[in-house]
Amino acid sequence: MAIGTVKMIKITPQIELDEKDIQFEFIRASGPGGQNVNKVASAVQLRYNTQNDTLPNDVRRRLVNLAGSRVTDDGMLIIKAQRFRSQERNREDALNRLIELLWQAAQKPKPRKKTRPSALAREVRLQEKRRRSDTKRLRRSVSSINE
Repeated sequence: MAIGTVKMIKITPQIELDEKDIQFEFIRASGPGGQNVNKVASAVQLRYNTQNDTLPNDVRRRLVNLAGSRVTDDGMLIIKAQRFRSQERNREDALNRLIELLWQAAQKPKPRKKTRPSALAREVRLQEKRRRSDTKRLRRSVSSINE
């Protein structure tokens, strides 16, 4: 890759992600790992601004919804990757997770079709309610039935 060229990451045929919009910060991983964990910044924190103009509005809304608490109040999506011991693999993992999130957000939800129960289904439901009512009525004491 020549100096000055910008790498584009293809999410869908319509959506491409500019690599310069993604920021990586290398931090120390938490959890077990011995002395290596204490001295090597192998965990990666990926930051992506969801307010970028590169994303269509509907995709942006779905992305923020899917990401949930990983999006800050100012619209910054933060993905922390510390699954692997190497910085490079964690970087790839974080990038793959961002791409997967964006791909999911790009999928348009299938519109819900309003449906109604059929006449037979309503009749079966009412018969079952009557049957249940009769069963409970027959369990009552004789004195309460006559009242």
